[in-house]
Amino acid sequence: MKTFKNRFLVNLLYFFTWVGYFFIARFLFLSFYHDKTSELDFVSIVNTFVFGIRLDMSFASYLSLFPFLLIIFSIWIPKRFIKFILKTYTFPILFLTTLLMLIDIGLYASWGARVDSTLLNYINTPKIMLASISTFELIGGILGWLLLSLGFVYIFNKIINAITFNLEKGKIWETPVFLLLFGSLIIPLRGGLQLIPINQSNVYFSKNMFANHAAVNYAWNFGNTLSHKVEDKNPYQKFDSKIAKNIIKRRNSDLQNSSLDSILKTDKPNVILIVWESLSSKVVGSIGGEPNVTENLNKLSKEGILFTNFYGNGDRTDKGLVAILSGYYPQATSSIIKMPHKTRNLPILQKEMKSIGYNTSFYYGGDINFGNINTYIRNGNIDKVVDGSEFDKENWNSKWGAHDHIFLERLSKDLAQPQQEPFFVTALTLTSHEPFEFPDTYKFGKDSEDNLYRSSQAYTDKAIGKFIEESKKQPWWGNTLVVIMSDHGHPLPKHKGYFNAPVRFQIPMLWLGGALKQKGITVNTVAAQSDFAYTLLDLLNGGKSKFTWGKNIFNENSNQYAHYIFNKGFGTVTKDGTFVYDYISNKPVIQEGNTRNLDSLGFSITQEAFQDFMTR
Repeated sequence: MKTFKNRFLVNLLYFFTWVGYFFIARFLFLSFYHDKTSELDFVSIVNTFVFGIRLDMSFASYLSLFPFLLIIFSIWIPKRFIKFILKTYTFPILFLTTLLMLIDIGLYASWGARVDSTLLNYINTPKIMLASISTFELIGGILGWLLLSLGFVYIFNKIINAITFNLEKGKIWETPVFLLLFGSLIIPLRGGLQLIPINQSNVYFSKNMFANHAAVNYAWNFGNTLSHKVEDKNPYQKFDSKIAKNIIKRRNSDLQNSSLDSILKTDKPNVILIVWESLSSKVVGSIGGEPNVTENLNKLSKEGILFTNFYGNGDRTDKGLVAILSGYYPQATSSIIKMPHKTRNLPILQKEMKSIGYNTSFYYGGDINFGNINTYIRNGNIDKVVDGSEFDKENWNSKWGAHDHIFLERLSKDLAQPQQEPFFVTALTLTSHEPFEFPDTYKFGKDSEDNLYRSSQAYTDKAIGKFIEESKKQPWWGNTLVVIMSDHGHPLPKHKGYFNAPVRFQIPMLWLGGALKQKGITVNTVAAQSDFAYTLLDLLNGGKSKFTWGKNIFNENSNQYAHYIFNKGFGTVTKDGTFVYDYISNKPVIQEGNTRNLDSLGFSITQEAFQDFMTR
């Protein structure tokens, strides 16, 4: 009976050691984000552990399946072999789970969600995956990972030695009992005896989304999203497809045509599209943001057409580019740009511009394979591509590519040569991306992430200001439209309230150039990147019909809206109301102003956009 008791305690203690490990992981997460944790009351902090323990125990059960089965064999096998196998199994897992823990902590600031299978989209491009962090942070992270992992190995080693010390061979009758104990792991594994297995929504307990996210077990979340292939079934299905399509069609029926006379002097102006990395409306003074960050953009805003209620459809460059150039909504946890078999069927602005006589080019100062950009833009039968390989490495920052001022000087130099007109140039900047490295004065210093962000945006603003200044001297300026637009918003500078509130996705868009008939005006229409290609092609009498999600930005109908998608959620915004929904908690997280019909519209777009993605 004593050997039975010892064996039972080994199982129990091993299981709860993993539960304790995840308690420590949650403590580290809360400590790292102490600024957000300090906003929680004591009860909410405690509840992140109380509610989170169900997912902790669930994942601990998965990790304990093999050890529980191994303990059964200890009835016949000497304990020294059991101890050896248990350590051989446990220690590598500790290194992996600790690495995932640190990745989760690092990514949360940018993603606003716990780590999931989206991470695997970047595994095949490790240099790009690590490009957002400095060399110092990388080395520090590796050392931290090794030290933390070794610390956990030390603890687990002590515990395994202790729990296996009295483990002796047992009786054959113990086998069925321990098989039953092994089978009982299904209870904590599925989160209890309820009909539906546990999921993330079971641990959501607060109106504060950070508190809910802290309660989620990062390893369970990663494993769960890894094991559920969303392509097999639309996880956002809310209505019958016909009903959803009718909701969208009715809303969009009056939004396709411009309410203004043509804003252009010519039918075929040259077009230069500058996609500005990570520029948030929060730092653009001309649309109500901080006044001193983008001083050049603020001045230029008085010379063209400024869009004051414009939004990014997604939260990353790979999503923003597809929204801008294909008028296509992003996916919550996937990215269509990484799937060439799907992107080849997308409409793309370059191809349509080429079909109406434009010479097309794409400029990027970094690795054109980042996010599979190269494969995507090549679908547009593009005439010329310039990427980081054409810039000296001494002009690169440590991670992404050529500094923006070098990059834009090259673009200016190329455009100063005789051009085949009309031309359509797309230029994607990069310096204002983490880790915010550039060879110039840090206008706002380096004392915080917020100020690093501000400084990098001020640097890119300076480079773009100089580019526009040089462009005005060129003979083609009088027949050129320049569009400056961000690829996505940004969590920085930190904003109050819900992480995925509209303020995170609001971005600037400015139209400039000698081809404009109307200047010095603002357009207050609520619109998004997905409307850009449709609107531009409408102005140029191009093939806009393929851009089925697009609306005309110059349509002043009160039904205009913007729709953005984030990890397991969406936001739908009009001039009168905001509806933001979280699919994990299955409830709205923001309902402000007049939200009548916004919920059904948001559900319908999210559902049908993902259905379209699945079937491409």
